[in-house]
Amino acid sequence: MTIGLLKEPTFETRVSLLPEHVAILKKMQLDLIVESGAGEQSFATNDKYTEAGATIASRNEVLEKSTVVLSINPLEASDHSLVKGKVLIGFYQALFNFQAINTWNQHQCTVFSMDMLPRTTRAQSMDVLSSQANIAGYKAVLLAANLYPKYFPMFMTAAGSIAPAKMLILGAGVAGLQAIATGKRLGAVIEVFDTRPAVKEEVMSLGAKFVEVEGAADASKAGGYAVEQTEEFLQRQKAKIAESVAKADIVITTAQIPGRKAPVLITKEMIAQMKNGSVIIDLAAVTGGNTECTKNDETVVVNGVSIVGNSKLPGSMPSDASKLYGKNILNFLQLIVTKEGSLHVNFEDDLVLGTCVAHEGKITNERVAGLINN
Repeated sequence: MTIGLLKEPTFETRVSLLPEHVAILKKMQLDLIVESGAGEQSFATNDKYTEAGATIASRNEVLEKSTVVLSINPLEASDHSLVKGKVLIGFYQALFNFQAINTWNQHQCTVFSMDMLPRTTRAQSMDVLSSQANIAGYKAVLLAANLYPKYFPMFMTAAGSIAPAKMLILGAGVAGLQAIATGKRLGAVIEVFDTRPAVKEEVMSLGAKFVEVEGAADASKAGGYAVEQTEEFLQRQKAKIAESVAKADIVITTAQIPGRKAPVLITKEMIAQMKNGSVIIDLAAVTGGNTECTKNDETVVVNGVSIVGNSKLPGSMPSDASKLYGKNILNFLQLIVTKEGSLHVNFEDDLVLGTCVAHEGKITNERVAGLINN
């Protein structure tokens, strides 16, 4: 069976598989055909793919000859006539790009959207959300350090003492935890807010202070995402966050709700209380942002506070981001490929079923179907 690897749009620096992954595909009895130039922005040349045993071809050839097509982003409109009956695997954000899912479904495609993967223990090795969020959390702190006009660590010098930067992290998921670890390495003093009391121990083990607000709704089954809260809790939360934001030099926000607009946690009034030169890195910018002033893929300055809405931070480390993403994809392929290298979509596997959003002309995910039909 042949796996097809497509070149991503110009804004995307990552690629679904690197040359180093080809050897694993060969062991799985799978061939790889790569669109020319697919890995260039991830520092993987055509020659490297060829040396590893892959075949380089045009985009049309890749689509025509492949059984399974890999692309991080949704396909181009011009591809649709060539994907009939294919298996498509990517980071399609199905709850936002449901119209594209519907189009592929009309072409009888089987579509696996990796962002829909159930976030269970067994799924960790193929969890693209976690592998990419880890990078985002790391880069968010480095970006903040670059923009912040002062030191992160405390310094005691002959010229005087420098106080350490105070960092507030909203959300202790994968990105938040990596941000804590990176911020501590740079010497910041860190406070962390999360609606899930269960993460308190992990936060404290990394050396940060956990800010508690009583009465949060249970988020234990939300797969690391935020959940909707009661109005009473939201008011208490707002007061606590306002208090912490006013003291913070750096704020990193990570709260998102699947298929919904990101919750606004930082208001204009809170930003007005922050010190000039402070920095907010909003990792939820792609779904609206956690501040009232966030603009996706832009940096805005409000009352002397820089607010960075950057949804492409994983792409700022394209080599490692592609390496981790590719390993996630290889692990997922093992669920739908037999030892002989043929396709076998087993819907009795909860991970396969949960990730599949379209199959044989039917939208298989209820939430996606509901969005299409409304």
